[in-house]
Amino acid sequence: MPEAGGFITARLLSGASGTPPVDIGRDPAREAARRELSDPAYHQNDPSLLQRGLDKFWDWVGSLFDSASGVTPGGALGLVVVVVAVIALIGALWWRLGTPQRAAVPGGTVFDDRPRSAAEHRTAAEAHASAHRWNEAVQEQMRAIVRSLEERALLDPRPGRTADEAAAEAGRPLPGHADRLHAAARAFDDVTYGGRTADEATYIRLHDLDRDLERSKPALSNAIHGAAA
Repeated sequence: MPEAGGFITARLLSGASGTPPVDIGRDPAREAARRELSDPAYHQNDPSLLQRGLDKFWDWVGSLFDSASGVTPGGALGLVVVVVAVIALIGALWWRLGTPQRAAVPGGTVFDDRPRSAAEHRTAAEAHASAHRWNEAVQEQMRAIVRSLEERALLDPRPGRTADEAAAEAGRPLPGHADRLHAAARAFDDVTYGGRTADEATYIRLHDLDRDLERSKPALSNAIHGAAA
């Protein structure tokens, strides 16, 4: 019996002044033992609450690992291979898609500062592209496209216009470029409101679209119908 137990028994069987042993019932003896064991002296070497929690956690991890390895082909080695493959897949997706961001919020306006000419937006886009700041380059290139269409009177100047609205309206007088205009609007929304990362190819697509639009002649019937609408 442990030393603490022997001490408790001694206290139950003998009095403080050496009087004869006292015969007590089971329940009073159990209560006396409980009070005795609640003395802090008996718990000085007990693990802390944090240590007990960590022990339970690692026991749970170990049991989970044992259970998983039992149903995985190849046992523990097979489980390790599966875990490594999953981690590699997650890393590849993270690298390809970038850091997760908040969901896209369509409908943001194209222009958010003082009015600038199409030439100014093009210059800003080229400067960002030279520094490999592709998000900013895409944004400025889309603004250049919309401002250029306004300067040519193919779009009416409207500060609150969204990229999608600009693409839809410009697609009427320029139907041959409607799909590319919608793709440019989506790229603008992705980098501006969707937390996505643009690349050089995206910027080049918008740059080429801007150049082609400058050379295109509007379909007058569609432009007149759009203005009337």
